[in-house]
Order: sequence, then C-alpha cells, then structure tokens
Amino acid sequence: MRTVLLALALFVGATGATDGDVVATVTGGQIRGARLAAGGAVFKGISYAQPPVGALRWREPMPVQPWTGVRSATAFGAMCPQKSNPIAPDARDTSKEDCLYLNVWTPDWPRNAPTPVMVWIPGGGNFAGSSSDPLFDGERLARRGVVVVTINYRLGPFGFFSHPALTRESPHHASGNQGILDQIAALTWVRDNIAAFGGDPNTVTIFGESAGSLDVSVLMTSPLSKGLFRRVIGESGSVVLVGDPLPLPQAEQRGKATASRWKIPADASLSALRAVSKTDILDAEPDFFTRGDDIATLFPNLGVTVDGYVFLDKPREVFAAGREHKVALLHGNNSREQIPGATLPTDITKATSEGYGPLARRAQALYVGSPDPIYGTVLEQWGTDTSFRCSAVSQLTWHARAGNPSFEYEFTRVAPGREPMGSTHAAELSHVFGAFDNGVVGVGPPARATEVDSRVSEVMQRYWTNFAKTGDPNGSQLPKWPKFDTSSRAYMQFTDVGPIAKEGLRRTYCELFLENVRRLSAK
Repeated sequence: MRTVLLALALFVGATGATDGDVVATVTGGQIRGARLAAGGAVFKGISYAQPPVGALRWREPMPVQPWTGVRSATAFGAMCPQKSNPIAPDARDTSKEDCLYLNVWTPDWPRNAPTPVMVWIPGGGNFAGSSSDPLFDGERLARRGVVVVTINYRLGPFGFFSHPALTRESPHHASGNQGILDQIAALTWVRDNIAAFGGDPNTVTIFGESAGSLDVSVLMTSPLSKGLFRRVIGESGSVVLVGDPLPLPQAEQRGKATASRWKIPADASLSALRAVSKTDILDAEPDFFTRGDDIATLFPNLGVTVDGYVFLDKPREVFAAGREHKVALLHGNNSREQIPGATLPTDITKATSEGYGPLARRAQALYVGSPDPIYGTVLEQWGTDTSFRCSAVSQLTWHARAGNPSFEYEFTRVAPGREPMGSTHAAELSHVFGAFDNGVVGVGPPARATEVDSRVSEVMQRYWTNFAKTGDPNGSQLPKWPKFDTSSRAYMQFTDVGPIAKEGLRRTYCELFLENVRRLSAK
C-alpha cells in the first residue's frame, strides 16, 4: 500500500497543472520549475515557511500561507540578512528578512521511483552564507541518482537571538535557536513534500560544512528533529567547536547586550525590538571574518542555545552519553584548517597552557619538532587539532561507541597555488559539488582546478551519494572505506593519488584533546 500511495504522489506532484509541464504540488499550492539540459529539473526559491518579518521576526517558523495559481520557481529566494563578507560580498544589498526558501534538483523528470534525498545546510559561521551560492548548485550530485535540496535559514542576530521578552512570548518558554528551528521546518517540509519531486522521505541525508556541519551534528541531539533524517554527513564542524552553547539565562543576557547596541532603550518592548531596522541590527554586529579570535566569546558554539525546547542538554553531553539519534554518520575535516579569521598563537607553550591547563606539559611534549608536509608547522597542527580535527574524532568516537554506523575522512588534496597553506578550510567543497567554474574554493588565494581535482571529485561524489543511498559509502570499483570504531579509528584520506584507508588519525594528539574535553566537562 505504501508503494502505491508514493507512486500516486509522484504522479500527481510531477504532472501538476499540465501533463509534461515542470509543475509540482507542494504545501501551499503549485510551483513551476525548469528542465535541466542534461535531464531532470530544478525548482528554486520554494517557500517552506512564512516570511519571518514584522510580528514574526524571531518567532519560530510559521506554516506557509496557501496561494492560487502556479508560482514560478525558477529564481533563488533572497539570502538571509548578513553583513557583506567574503562568502557573500553583496549581501548588504541583496539580503532580506523574507528569506526562508529552499531549492530542489532532481535527476530526471518526472521521477518514476522513490529516490534518496540529500539536504544541504550551508556554512558561514551561522552568521553568513546562502544556498544560492553557485558553488552549491545541486545538479552534478543529482545526476548520481539523488534528489538534492539546499536551504536558507536565519543567521546571526536574526537566527540566534535570545531575549527575556522573546522567552516570555514563546509558548515553549524558549528563545535563541530560530535558525535551527528553520532547518527543522525545512526538513519537515521535505518529509511532507519531497515525494512530489521523486524523493523518498524515508531516505533523507542531511549534510553541511563548517557551521552547516556543526548544525547537522547538533540536530542529531534535538528531540524536534528525530525521524526527519536517517543519515548525516558533516564536513569540518563538530559539536565541540568554539565553546559550549549557552544555557538560556546566559543567552538572554547576551541578547540584552546585543540589543543595547541597536540605538534603543535598554528596557525596550518587544514591539520596539521588532521595529529596529535590519541595517541598524547588522551595523552593530562584529565582523567575525576578521575577528575570528573573538568568536568563542562573542558567538559561543556559533549561537546555539540550550533552551529547554530545541536542545534539552549540551549537544556534546548528549553524544558523550550515547543519547544522540541512531543514524549513520560520515564525518571529517581537512588536513590544515583553523577557525576562519582566527590568527594562530605565536607561542605554543602559552597556547597549550591556556587551552589544556594541567594537561599542558603533556601537550608541550607532543607539539615539538619540524613542520609536517601535510599538517604544517607545530602551531598550525595545534590550530587544526584543537578546532576541527580532534573534535571530529571525538564526535565519531562517541557515536561509534553507542553502536551507530560511523565513517571518518580526511581531505588532504592541495590545489595548485595553495601549496604553502595546505588543504585549508572549505577546500573540499568544490570536489563534493563538482563545481570548478571558478577554480577551487577554500580559505586562501585563488586556485585553479586540474585533472587531479576532477578525479578526486568523481570519487568523493560517488562515496557521498552511496552513503546517502545505503548508509555506507562503499560501492563497486571504489577502494574499501572501513568503518570507524573506537579501537582502530579507521578513516579514509583523500589524496592527490586517490583515497587511502588509514587508522588512528593523529591518535595521541586527539586522545589528549578528548581527555581535556572530559576534564572541562567535569568542572
């Protein structure tokens, strides 16, 4: 019966108003997309919630209002408000609070069989970024037999803003995770509507990079997201990243301090807060791309709040206790990355003393010697170990220990022109999406793509989409990717010469990192 109903949904959603037209029926009404030259279809700028403007600013996302006729879905919706930045240089002019849109790419049209779905949550520190970035065009991944969805969600002071007045207004007595609630609303939309595009709502993978990776990781711990996805891919961002999330009372105090910079009285009403212009709010925000060293203090855990509704406990504590969602996880990082905008310390002794406290002497004994050709100088090793690398190992260790399928990767490919910097933050994105129109992205100078990049991209896309289809990245004619377990800690390293299976990524360094996490948790 389920197969019959799903086939009927596919037929009704795909045929729409006219047989053969690129029209789908979704929550709210009908939309018209566009055919892709190589087959399939794309639908852009689909509303998954009401515009969060006016009285809905900072509210949890509300269901879309029905419309009549057939809406055009051939242009991206506006990006969410953010300061102009390296990811979105023209953001000040093109961002709008009416920004809760998503986009869908299908491998063919109409789709005749239920197809695995991959939902992309873009990064940008949870204060920047957008799904309309050309890098995140989903067509190349869709050609490999998946439906690709990319989403916008509220950012910075619009998406991660707690305040006592908002908490009082909330029926859940919570505030501060509006951006996460947007992501959950988008996933709910996918569950309810993706069959109209040929997608299987029971085979959803969420994947993201940087802040998007942190977000997919913390979504594994929210009671509100349970059942909305079966698989998770996290690229460079774990639950242990730039500090712990604030508990609600502290987040409210941070929100009051934020609002005090908006040219309004300290005791301003909620209506007065909502009347503040987008420009005044953004003008008061720090530039985290140049002040990365301050992000843990000014925007801890990239804005996530333990509010008692979206998150009941700190996500890392949920993982450490094995209480996260029972889903398959593919997780990893690049070999030489650090928090974008942050500067490396100049003294390893001082850095280890400040970061590891009573464990500093052991750290100082590890971080000595000559530069490593993959991991860089001792200080560069420290920067990546203590931000992205060992936090990924920690999250995978907890997840595998709880009996969940887990796979780890390390991306070491360095595009020509970036040799002195190594494989930096975001360098894998061009390869995951197969997007080399503007060279290879990543922190650092422009880099051209070569045939090596095309080969690395081909393999990564096959692994990524295999995982989305089955929960296992392995497939025919691919080198065997071993599962991660707590003893071997096996991982796949993506290199210039192809994928290489290894074990124990930076084991002694990450053991000490995990011991330090336990020490801090016990305080």
